[in-house]
Formats: sequence, C-alpha cells, structure tokens
Amino acid sequence: MLARVKAVWRSSPATVLVLPAVLLVVCFCLVPVCRILWLSVTDPAPGLGNYAQLVSNATLGRIVGTTVTLSIVSTLITVVLGYLVSYAMVHVSGREVRLMFFFILLTFWLSVLARSFAWIVLLSRDGPVNQALMMWGIVNQPIQLVRNTFGVLLGMVHVMLPFAILPLYSALSGIDQKLTSAARGLGCGPVRAFLWVFLPLSGPGLAAATVLVFVFSLGFFITPAILGGGRVIMIAEYIRSQFEVTLRWGYAAMLAATLLFSVFATLAIAARFVNLRNVVGRTH
Repeated sequence: MLARVKAVWRSSPATVLVLPAVLLVVCFCLVPVCRILWLSVTDPAPGLGNYAQLVSNATLGRIVGTTVTLSIVSTLITVVLGYLVSYAMVHVSGREVRLMFFFILLTFWLSVLARSFAWIVLLSRDGPVNQALMMWGIVNQPIQLVRNTFGVLLGMVHVMLPFAILPLYSALSGIDQKLTSAARGLGCGPVRAFLWVFLPLSGPGLAAATVLVFVFSLGFFITPAILGGGRVIMIAEYIRSQFEVTLRWGYAAMLAATLLFSVFATLAIAARFVNLRNVVGRTH
C-alpha cells in the first residue's frame, strides 16, 4: 500500500495533496446528501409518495410559490441596486472605493441574526422609521413594516446586496472606459453610450450576480423566519418545521432534495447562457 502511495506521489503529487480534501467532502457532504435522498424515497414507505405531494399538497404549493416569488423579486431589486453601487465605485477615486469596500465587506463580518433583529428594532411600530414617517406627515399612524412580505424582502435585499456588488464590480472595473469615451466622441450621448456600449459589456457580470443571488435566495432561512414573523414562510423554514416539529422526516427530506435539484436545475439553465466560473471568480 505504501509503495502504491509513493508511486502515485511520484506520478501525480497533486492527487495525493487533494485526496484529504476529497475524503472530507465525501464524508461530510456527499454521504449526508445521499442519506437525505434515500430517506426521501423510503420514509414512511418505499416509493415516490413524498414527491407526489409536490403537486397534490396545496399548502406546499403556496409555500413554493412564495419562495420563488420572493426570490425573483429580491434578486431583481438586489441586482439593480448592486449595479448602481458598482457603477459608482468604478467612477470614483481609489480612496472612495476603499471606503465603500470597507462598508460593503463590513456586512460579512456581522451576524445575519444580529442584522435581522436590527431591522426589527428599526421597522417596528414604535421604531425610528415609523416615528420619522409620522413626523414628516407621510402617515398618520404607525404602519406594519415587519412580519410581512415587505420586511422579508427588505432583509433579503440587505443580506444579498454584497453578493451582487462584488461580481458586478469585478465585471465593471474590467471594462475599458475609453470605449464609452470613443462612443461619445462619435456622437452618442451619455445615455446612449451607456446603453449601447457599457451595459452590454457588463452582461457577464449581471448574469453572474443574478445567478448567485437567486440561488442563495431560494434557501433563505434566518431572515424570513425573523422578519416574516411566521406570516411569510419560505421553503427552508418549512423544511425545518417538518424535521423538528412534525417529525415527518421523509417529507422534509423530499423537500430538501427538491430544493437541491432546483438549485442544480437553475445552474444548468444558467450555464447555457453564462460561464459559471464568473459566479465564483473574476468576470474578466
């Protein structure tokens, strides 16, 4: 055995170095996933009975619809805001870019749980946002800003915004600014130069940010659970309740497997239009 390992090391040392990481992935990722897949077709009885509920269970249909709708809307809002921020970062000085990066990356250092509870404090009926709205005469009485769809959307956009800004900034910073200057020199106005030159060149970054944000949004758990207050339930929270409350493990495993297949399907569709390496790496 030792001689075989030495032979492999001589022929391909990289294989031996990667082997421990591969074993960790197999033990702590593939094995649990296979266990979930097996549980989804064997509990409470062998077969596809759990998967049949995808089309027969009206409650599940509403939750899936809520999850997909919130994911799409939050992705659109996040990508638009992320594009605006990234565009501004490309056109400011280096000192301002570093300052903007600091505040963007600061959100990664803060707990999602803490940020969600912060929104509860800000948007509550007695919170500063409602107080400001009443002081300015916009509303006559406090309005419900949390424990509803608006609160969930706001929290999702807040959490996902850095994931949109980073790939978008990577793409936009790689665009030669001389191209838009040349377009303006040839008679294009600022808007036309942006729409005809800059925006198409930023397409790979837009696609990468959209895929990344949408895939993450499908599995959102903490933010919708806190800001939704039990009134806006997404699929991840529903899976948790099936595992921990109702103890329908086969049903919950089916939901988890379906969510996993949905992510793979999204990536497969996106791969036909964008290089998926752009999602995790540089886009230029």
